[in-house]
Amino acid sequence: MHPEPAFPTLTKAADGLPQNGAVDAADADALATGIDELVEVTARVRAAVESVVSGRPSLAWLTVAVLLAEGHLLIEDVPGVGKTTLAKALARSVDCQVGRIQFTPDLLPSDLTGVNIFRAQTHEFEFRPGPVFNNIVIGDEINRASPKTQSALLECMEEGQTTVDGTSHRLPRPFIVVATQNPVEMEGTYPLPEAQRDRFTARLTVGYPDTAAELLMLDRQEALSPLAHLSPVTTGATVLRLAELVRHVHASPAVKQYVLDVVGATREHPALRLGASPRASLQLLKVAKASAAMDGREYVLPDDVQQLAVHVVAHRLILTTEARLAGTTTQGVVTQIVERTPVPAASPGRR
Repeated sequence: MHPEPAFPTLTKAADGLPQNGAVDAADADALATGIDELVEVTARVRAAVESVVSGRPSLAWLTVAVLLAEGHLLIEDVPGVGKTTLAKALARSVDCQVGRIQFTPDLLPSDLTGVNIFRAQTHEFEFRPGPVFNNIVIGDEINRASPKTQSALLECMEEGQTTVDGTSHRLPRPFIVVATQNPVEMEGTYPLPEAQRDRFTARLTVGYPDTAAELLMLDRQEALSPLAHLSPVTTGATVLRLAELVRHVHASPAVKQYVLDVVGATREHPALRLGASPRASLQLLKVAKASAAMDGREYVLPDDVQQLAVHVVAHRLILTTEARLAGTTTQGVVTQIVERTPVPAASPGRR
């Protein structure tokens, strides 16, 4: 276990800084020091994840970026490509409370959130928390449960709390749901409601590994699962401090407008019946800040937005019937929008 660094506390929020880039020298030094520590810690987490899911570093990068943005991750692909392994690798890399839920058609909402149990000895009800009362919640095959059960996560993911029998209970922080799902055309699946898809910060597709990565997997897992040797490289408290630091990464007005232009274009695209929500704009900027910090920068570039747009926006969109029949995909639509949206001429960092 590596020693955990003490992260500095900033005294000003990023949006409260002067627009000309001027910043208090003490805050600038604290942010720079914090970014250095963030790069070191996240590199350890990514290395731990990549030791299990080899040959696909972009998966680890996006997973850690969503973690720092205090978001939720949806991993979608066919069975057997490592969706659950990726989720477990992240959970084992962070020393915090982890809960796992195997979604099935007979799962009830109370199986997720918890239930009040009557104690005859005290003549009182006692709340028994469910698996959502953990820092990292792994939802395996989330779209095999009924829509009623899936919707039990809506309040948890958006408000960080759950309500049982009229009483609200706060969830621990950090709180991240890492859910896996099979393609909707497979047997025994229910499509996720639009409201729930919108609460997932990003969606990634694992995909099949290339030949070299699959050969490495065969060598590593011939005798023992690599998850068995994976040890925590950071703590939940450190992740929470890092997430607070990410909020102070600077996004210029031009970059914010670029985010709005990309997201806004989905609401007018002829191939889409439903465009991205304002929540998509907020989460795209948050993940872009996290990605910039992981890259060692104190400011966001349009490149950060471009690289993340498909992962953050595409799963929120709904195609028109004509576009779907023509073979159009939401990923393709977002890629087209990014290519056509003018990039800000200059996006300077802080001075």
